[in-house]
Amino acid sequence: MEGTKKTPRGRPRDPRTRKKILAAASQILDEGGLTAVTMEAIASRAGVGKPTLYREWPNAHAVAMSAFLEGARAAPAAVSSRSALAALRSQLRDLAAAFSTRAGRSTAMMIAAAQNDSELAKVFRTHFVLKNREQGRALLMRAIAEGEVRRVINLDAALDLVYAPFYFRLLIGHAPLSARDTDVILDLALNGLRSTPAEQSAGGRACGRRRTKRRIPDQG
Repeated sequence: MEGTKKTPRGRPRDPRTRKKILAAASQILDEGGLTAVTMEAIASRAGVGKPTLYREWPNAHAVAMSAFLEGARAAPAAVSSRSALAALRSQLRDLAAAFSTRAGRSTAMMIAAAQNDSELAKVFRTHFVLKNREQGRALLMRAIAEGEVRRVINLDAALDLVYAPFYFRLLIGHAPLSARDTDVILDLALNGLRSTPAEQSAGGRACGRRRTKRRIPDQG
């Protein structure tokens, strides 16, 4: 991804070549773990020369990170007919699933070992952590509008409650991180965020008024 790339030199990159390189890195990471991912192994598997790799990535770990991010792209933020909190639950389950594979576990080890200001850490933070957090922000704002979550909350603190335990478990590795575990984490966070029955009723009436207003035909 952007932070793991060098500025390309020469002819523009063929998207098909890049796709082959990332697929090769992903396969090697899944088959042999982090130690198996070398520039030589990636180049051989993808059928390209090492100079082709170095035109875009500084090292094998950068290629592996790009491959992981490509495979773990965030899904579009929830269909409108779906509850915002149900979509948030699904997102956390998908994140857990992404790290349940050998490639995912190897990526977590790579991040845990990286310096906080390294390019690898910056790319993971920008293209994975913050990207998913912003999707969560949109879902929480929708949950507030729909009356599922209290209106007066600190959104950033609420997002920390939802996501911080996930990344703590991921990077420290002291406890499991499955779909069931993310459900428990989210439910505990929501205990402090859910609206009261009265607030839910008021939120529902407000949503109903907005929908009714949109359905009023043009009298002209």
